[in-house]
Amino acid sequence: MQIFLDTANIDEIREAAQLGIISGVTTNPSLLSKEATSDYETVTKKICSIVSGPVSVEVLSEDADSMIEEARAKASWAPNVNIKIPITADGLRATSALSKENIKVNMTLCFSENQALLGALAGATYVSIFVGRLDDAGHDGMQVVQDTVAILDNYPELDAQVIAASIRHTIHCTQAAMIGVDIATVPYKVLMQMIQHPMTDIGIKRFLADWESVANK
Repeated sequence: MQIFLDTANIDEIREAAQLGIISGVTTNPSLLSKEATSDYETVTKKICSIVSGPVSVEVLSEDADSMIEEARAKASWAPNVNIKIPITADGLRATSALSKENIKVNMTLCFSENQALLGALAGATYVSIFVGRLDDAGHDGMQVVQDTVAILDNYPELDAQVIAASIRHTIHCTQAAMIGVDIATVPYKVLMQMIQHPMTDIGIKRFLADWESVANK
């Protein structure tokens, strides 16, 4: 399973990239609004200079023609930019057109297996299922991910990779990996929690204490 860091914070991205464990970055207008700058292009180009893998940026247009025009402009910002397009009728139309131009699309805001399947049929490179938001609404978000993986496995001609998005905690990460999902988009806080375990901290302290006692003899 690949991990995409879900943030627009440059410091977080730089630190995570140095760990050598992330394969890409996903952003959206909500994440960007939390940062000091609202210049989407500048932030995106900076992220793309840090991360060599895919960097997803979202269109703000709602009709297909405007989505296509906006996607072309944003795809020109850097070679590794992917375009996030929401799963709507206009989104599917735009995705179909863009995929024929070799512009990679991350079909976002998928909440059902059918939506993800339609995104794959339209030519999306990625289909993002929002696990946390499904859980919030009383559904089993990870079950939707598992079912989507099973459906797309039946049709190898569909190249879309499944993304477990809206990850809320480390258990989501474990479940996604056990399912065999292609990618999980993980917030920086959750990524740091994946690294940590209290028994590791205790073990390090014990090893250092043992070594110090030996060194002092």
